Amino acid sequence: MVTFASVVGVAIIAFGMVITPGPNMMYLVSRSISQGRTAGLISLAGVVTGFALYVIATTAGLSVLFSTVPALFIVVKVAGALYLLYLAVGIVRGGRPVFRAGEARDHSRRRLYVMGLTTCLLNPKIALIYAALLPQFVDPDRGSVPLQIVVLGLVQITVAALVNAGWVLAAAAASGVLQRSRTADRVSRWVAGTLLGGFAVRLGLSQPAQ
Repeated sequence: MVTFASVVGVAIIAFGMVITPGPNMMYLVSRSISQGRTAGLISLAGVVTGFALYVIATTAGLSVLFSTVPALFIVVKVAGALYLLYLAVGIVRGGRPVFRAGEARDHSRRRLYVMGLTTCLLNPKIALIYAALLPQFVDPDRGSVPLQIVVLGLVQITVAALVNAGWVLAAAAASGVLQRSRTADRVSRWVAGTLLGGFAVRLGLSQPAQ
């Protein structure tokens, strides 16, 4: 089984990764501000499911497949980039104040969950990060390698879920301020849209690991 040092090492790296702004964080923050804490947490459940699926797929060799079949990686990353651009345009051009609590109730819980899941799954870099990170903490002499990868993946998921939950709660709490300020709403709209657009470009230009 994995060592305590390996668990701590993965947890520290996972924390450093999750506090860095990325597509998942930006989506969760924008959704929490626009629809409130519950919507943010439901969206987070979708993101966490995406992480779990990537851990399972990485264990099964998806990362190797991305590396050996570049065309597959390109298809997934282009789809992810287009999806992020779609979210960015929707935020910037939305007719209603996107960051006003209680004014975007048209998204059902199922749709919130699916959108969170989609945001996570359409980022193939996650699989490559798992492929580069988790094996560094695996010791073949300590038992099943796939099991160790799954355990370490769960450590990363736990850290990511807790930190992102913090972002969700903070964003939901800030929604009241944004609701009272048209300027804050406009600035937040453009900041979120620009960041998501930037992540879309970065994802579109990313390359599979060699």
